[in-house]
Amino acid sequence: MSALHSLEAEIAGCRACAQRFAATETRHAPRPVTRLSDTARILIAGQAPGMRVHESGLPFDDRSGDRLRGWMGVDRETFYDRSRIAILPMAFCFPGYDAKGADLPPPRLCAELWREKALALMPQLRLTLLVGLHAQGWALGARRGVTETVAAWREFGEAAFPLPHPSWRNTGWLKRNPWFEAEALPALRARVAAWL
Repeated sequence: MSALHSLEAEIAGCRACAQRFAATETRHAPRPVTRLSDTARILIAGQAPGMRVHESGLPFDDRSGDRLRGWMGVDRETFYDRSRIAILPMAFCFPGYDAKGADLPPPRLCAELWREKALALMPQLRLTLLVGLHAQGWALGARRGVTETVAAWREFGEAAFPLPHPSWRNTGWLKRNPWFEAEALPALRARVAAWL
């Protein structure tokens, strides 16, 4: 078994947040969801799985994933081809809901425990899609909001591309920021196509 496969198996068995998740409204057990690869050139660094992904075990297996695939210009088969696209979110498990039914923030513990180890075993990566504020803050040290970071996508070179979260809750954001679809998405699709 390769070092990467061993690490992914170790991550799958992680229960570091078991007590934290048991204390949420959902009272769920950890279920880490990643897709590591030693050949993929593209990495998707999201925030954390939602409840549907927690249940299926397949990253972005929801409407947010449909939107993200549309932004990237890829179909489901390409998106889930581990040899072409790796997925390493900031938190690997669904963080749960609070008492009001809102998503809890992704715990930093996953990134602190596993992120550097996983990235060290994937030196072939050439393009990282930074989906949402948590991924942008970790990778870019971003001290600005999502809108300002995404609007500055040209500043981050060819290796990183910041994106808003593809949640359907962000439909209003997309309407208020038409430059994203007009300018950023064509550039994103071109970069994705180049590395596929």
